[in-house]
This record gives sequence, C-alpha cells and structure tokens, in this order.
Amino acid sequence: MTQNHVSGMETSAVTVLKRAVELDHSDRLQEALVCYQEGIQLLMDVLKAVVKDESKRGHYRQKIKGYMDRAEQIKVHVNQMKEDGKYHEQIRIAEDATGYSYEVLFKPYMSSLLTEVWVQDPYIRHIHQLYNFLRFCEMLIKAPCKVKKIHLLTSQDEANSGQQSSALAELKESLSAEGVSLDLQYSSSIHDRDIRFDNGWIIKIGRGLDIYKRPKGRFSLGYCDYDLRQCQETNVDIFHTKHTKTL
Repeated sequence: MTQNHVSGMETSAVTVLKRAVELDHSDRLQEALVCYQEGIQLLMDVLKAVVKDESKRGHYRQKIKGYMDRAEQIKVHVNQMKEDGKYHEQIRIAEDATGYSYEVLFKPYMSSLLTEVWVQDPYIRHIHQLYNFLRFCEMLIKAPCKVKKIHLLTSQDEANSGQQSSALAELKESLSAEGVSLDLQYSSSIHDRDIRFDNGWIIKIGRGLDIYKRPKGRFSLGYCDYDLRQCQETNVDIFHTKHTKTL
C-alpha cells in the first residue's frame, strides 16, 4: 500500500472523527455513535497499513482506544435512554442550510433490523413532493437494511388526483420489482407528519419530507444532489420506542 493511500485513509478518518466529536458535543448522540464507529474502522485500516512503524502504531492504538471508549460510553447511554423510553434528540435546520439530504437525516437510525417503514405526511401530492417521496424510497432501497414494506398515509390531491395516483402507482410497481411492497392510504383529516421505523425509531420533521427549497435552475447545484440543496427552516425530533406503533 502506497504512502499516499495511507495518508488518504488517515485524512478520511480524521474528517469522520472530527464530525463525530462535533455531533457528540451537540448531543446528537446516535449520529455521533455512527461516525465514531466509521472513523474507528478507518483508523484500524490505517493501523494495519503501518506494520513497520512501531511508533505510529502506538499512536494509532492510543487514538483508537480513546475513541472506542467514548463510543462505548455513548452506546451504553443511548441504550439506557431507549430502555427507559426517554430518548429525544433534536436537529435544528436553519433557513438556507445545506448538507441535509435524506441519507444524512435517516442513515443513523437505519439498522440492519429495519424491515418496515411508516410514513405519515399529508403533503405527498404535488410533483416535487412526489419526487421527495421517491428519493426517500430510493434511499431505503440503497441502504444496508432489508426493508420489505413501506406504508404511506397522505391526503389526496383534489385538484390533480390523476397525477398523484399515477405517480404513486408507478412507484408501487417499481418498488415491487425490488421486492418491496407499498401500502398506500389516503386521509382527509391528517395533519401530523412523522416517519416510523420498525426498529423503534420515530423521526418527526416539522415540514415532513418537503424541507427543500426550489433550486435556482435545472442546472444549478443541488438540483440532483440534496446535500447541496438549500433547506427551509425546520426542526427534526428523534424519539425511540420499544413498541413500534403503526399508523
């Protein structure tokens, strides 16, 4: 392995672990835990690559131990809060903020145990909202979990129900080809927005999935990559329950 490759891995580890510490200090503990675990693995890969330099190996071992100790403390604390039903974390998304793709928001809570998802959002109606739900489904398909069923409870678009029903029917067929079923229900009275995972996580976003601003143009940054898309101000509240509540 070349020195440049090792240096690149070390840079990646430093970046991820720096993010872990920032999240840790902001009490975003589940996200911090995921970053610590990723960063530790990267540092362990670096450790394996510097077999001939004992001084560097000692340095990396010490760093790894420190981060592993902190990750274990967070894991114990998070598990205790989950057990007590007291886990609550809040992410405040500022007006015009970027870096909040669905992957960023949901990945820390998508464990390998995740198989079923409930989405309650009254505004999966207009074309950009339908695309948001499509992107959310794409994220679930790409994730390492084994999602087999997605439930959507939304309101019907009375002005253009044809566009909404045909889009969701096409998405249902596409998901079915991937072995995932889409259970679609409409309600004229729902208002609350939340996303529930059958591994116990509940994510409530003030604006639902519709948190992004319209891009400045079709060839502007953020049109395709939601990490680069500006957001509207909203709060994301994360809870955990031992008993998954269906919609």
